[in-house]
Amino acid sequence: MTASDTLKLKPGDTIGILGGGQLGRMLAMAAARLGLRCQVFSPDPDSPAFDVVQRATCAEYADVEALELFANDVDVVTYEFENVPAATALVLAARRPVLPAQKILETTQDRLIEKDFVSRLGIGTADYADVTSVGSLRAAIARIGLPAVVKTRRFGYDGKGQAIVREGDDLDAVWDSLGTKSAILEAFVPFEREISVIAARSATGEVECFDVTENEHRDHILKISRAPAAISDELATQARAIAGKIAAALDYVGVLAVEMFVVSGKGTPTVLVNEIAPRVHNSGHWTLDGASISQFEQHIRAIAGWPLGMPVRHGAVTMTNLIGDDILSYEQWLTVPGATVHLYGKGAPRPGRKMGHVTEVAPPRKP
Repeated sequence: MTASDTLKLKPGDTIGILGGGQLGRMLAMAAARLGLRCQVFSPDPDSPAFDVVQRATCAEYADVEALELFANDVDVVTYEFENVPAATALVLAARRPVLPAQKILETTQDRLIEKDFVSRLGIGTADYADVTSVGSLRAAIARIGLPAVVKTRRFGYDGKGQAIVREGDDLDAVWDSLGTKSAILEAFVPFEREISVIAARSATGEVECFDVTENEHRDHILKISRAPAAISDELATQARAIAGKIAAALDYVGVLAVEMFVVSGKGTPTVLVNEIAPRVHNSGHWTLDGASISQFEQHIRAIAGWPLGMPVRHGAVTMTNLIGDDILSYEQWLTVPGATVHLYGKGAPRPGRKMGHVTEVAPPRKP
């Protein structure tokens, strides 16, 4: 399905969600508030999204029969994670609209293809090079310099599938540790701060962006997001324009996140695009309580063919991820004024596992 095709759901229609994690859970909850039903497809029987829907399919993504039955039960298909197997997307797209479109996954699932796409739009990124062997890694380092970051081209997230390369490192060992023959080397960016823009685009080309978010990572995992980011209005406008340009070039329908670096220049700071996430995103969780419309509702509206909302932020917002054993102290957050606790209903905490988050909203200052 292309963005030019007409799709408009009505209350009571059903959205199919691929993936049963916390993002799928929050998408389903947003849809329910709008009178739309959801059916979740996930191979994990303990998927937290299963808890909030009446119908779920627990099957492997390669199970064609299960996919066909799932498609028959829904009116449109979306997903909570970008690494949907290509064959899965093709099976479903032959039967129901899949939004965002399957062709977008082909761009965003591969870091090299994604970087080439962004560069062709005239948008800045870190210097990068294709790497297919330890020999080509050495050649790329000779051109780009060190330190640098080598990443697998596919299936990396939260710091997985990547390594920082510094002077004196054993390149053979670094290459072997990735366990791949398809990688990308990126110049290390000495950034001032990391930011992201959550943007929504409708099938008719309408774009709405949330306020630019500033992100703080710990051990390569997002820990804290703050909105608005501590950047100038001019830079925020530039960041939102970049996200809108990317969404338009992809003919995107739904919510996407564009992660960026703020970099000092000879004059004013500039931004470089780091990654595109073709889905709702952890750095947009603050919108659940901190804005007039959440990223999850915005995504549902877009794929349903409904008008997008114009987000209004309620004040300065901080979102804190509860990672691993952080969840054990959730009760302390329940007494914090202005804080809202979101627990994802997962099982036992593990290091690096996102178990929930807390949103704190400070009301706007009175003049």
